Amino acid sequence: MRRATSSLRTSCPACPARAAHPLIPRRAASTAPPPPPSPPAASASGSSASSSQQRLGLADAQRHLAASRARMYAERSRKNRTILLYSAGSLVLAVGITYAAVPMYRAFCAATGYAGTPSTDPAKFSPDRLYTTPETRARKRITVRFEATANDTLPWSFEPETRSVRVLPGETALAFYRAKNESDKDIIGIATYNMTPEKIAPYFAKVECFCFEEQKIRAGEEVDLPVFFFIDRDIIDDPALDGIDDVVLSYTFFKARRNDRGHLVPDAPDDVVVKSQGFENFPLAKPLAA
Repeated sequence: MRRATSSLRTSCPACPARAAHPLIPRRAASTAPPPPPSPPAASASGSSASSSQQRLGLADAQRHLAASRARMYAERSRKNRTILLYSAGSLVLAVGITYAAVPMYRAFCAATGYAGTPSTDPAKFSPDRLYTTPETRARKRITVRFEATANDTLPWSFEPETRSVRVLPGETALAFYRAKNESDKDIIGIATYNMTPEKIAPYFAKVECFCFEEQKIRAGEEVDLPVFFFIDRDIIDDPALDGIDDVVLSYTFFKARRNDRGHLVPDAPDDVVVKSQGFENFPLAKPLAA
């Protein structure tokens, strides 16, 4: 036992002699250098990333350019539409003014009495205008004569029942016309009116008149048509009318028709209608050439 122990001590693994033990092979020391890095692979990856960034930069630039062009075209289109709308609006306004010139002129004449049109301004119908004063009673009475004409295309008989009346400024008067439909059909008629001399028209005010609207008369029917009027007291302050004591109120009846806008208008040539209203010497009231 002691001998075996001694033998084991001699062959202790911690001894240097164990390294040369014939049963334990010796590990050879590695002398190969470490593998070098692979720079070519890293370089290829860097080139790929750089190319991708370049492609992204070019795509962004193209998108910005396309957006800029779209904004430019949109702004140009908006400006063109604005110019077109302004031009169309100006054209429509010009055409509207052209077509409205004649009725506006006639409305002006009716409101002011210009061009021999009796005044229809409601402001003159207030109660303080409808009575005589010592000044107006001192003036000579004015004779108002009534005339009536039916256009050739209208199968009506039309005449004044009252041939004339004599009034003072500020004094109201009522007169009647008579119209009869001589045909076998119902007919709608429209009357125009005029006054001479023209310079008294601003003072001749009609309160009620059949000429304000169209008149429908049945076949064979006969109707009375009233005219309620007065001569304004301001006439005594106009020295140009001191010698005026005889005036004529004239009506012309036309057959009615509907125009392109659905309004009833006299069915007669424009120059005939204009003449019946006393506008033949006033270029602004003449109809436009076709």
